[in-house]
Amino acid sequence: MRLRIKKINRRFFDTVSLFLAITFVFAFDGLVNITCFAQIDEGTSNPFEDFDPNNFSDPTNIDNEWLPLKPGTQYVYEGTTVDEGEVLEHRVVITVTDLTKIINNIPTVVTWDLDYSDGELVEAELAFYAQDDDGNVWRMGEYPEEYEEGKFIGADCWISGIEGSIAGISMLSKPFVGAPGYSQGWAPSVDFTDRGKVDQMGIENCVPVDCYEDVLVISETSASEPDAEQLKYFARGVGNIRVGWRGEGEQTQENLELVELSELVLYGMDGARSSALELEKHAYEIEHEIYGNTIPMKQDSEE
Repeated sequence: MRLRIKKINRRFFDTVSLFLAITFVFAFDGLVNITCFAQIDEGTSNPFEDFDPNNFSDPTNIDNEWLPLKPGTQYVYEGTTVDEGEVLEHRVVITVTDLTKIINNIPTVVTWDLDYSDGELVEAELAFYAQDDDGNVWRMGEYPEEYEEGKFIGADCWISGIEGSIAGISMLSKPFVGAPGYSQGWAPSVDFTDRGKVDQMGIENCVPVDCYEDVLVISETSASEPDAEQLKYFARGVGNIRVGWRGEGEQTQENLELVELSELVLYGMDGARSSALELEKHAYEIEHEIYGNTIPMKQDSEE
């Protein structure tokens, strides 16, 4: 799953990328499958994935072995990040709720994510996922609220199918070294154009929760930050266990590891669901043009 720790979707295009994007929009208005775009990654010239909404017959059953999203699962990560040269403690809590939301006419699984920096909540997010019939897990959108000293300061929301945003791949069904890079979501309105690529497979890695063999490493990049990569480590049947970085251009130097992995009981699920619904309520109040055009979340057991 996509941790919000690095916020690489907040970063602006560099001048050349922005010029190419604008040229593309005016030259091919209304066409979303054009492949004659600026070269994005070796082996592909399309900045976004070919998204087929008809290829999702059971989208909320996310059982991809590298990124299983079972309602009630909670991941807690701890580590450090660098902010203006200062090393800060960092904590991220991701909860897979029992809520679903319709996006692009597809039911999606909702996660409720909390991001703490130096003990202070700096972001709360709703993220939406669906698994296609081939086993790929797609990120269908996100609503992230940012805070400063406890006060709301903004939310860069994007939803697939609204304002030109297109879903991206969070995890391939069968990742392998040498696989073409892929878009993790295409939302120019909020400068979210991240890409992923399989970097390593079959390595061993230990975190406080456990030691894992045959670990998969995904490299994530952004066109606006050359020579900067976020590295995410995935264990079979678990999901993301570690976050690292490399590259001289990397500014935040994020390091996180999985310190808790649990299944919430009834009371915990009720609390997570209630908090996620409160976050959505605020989203409808402030995001009229994007979130306001979506169907409200519902509990998975509801008719």
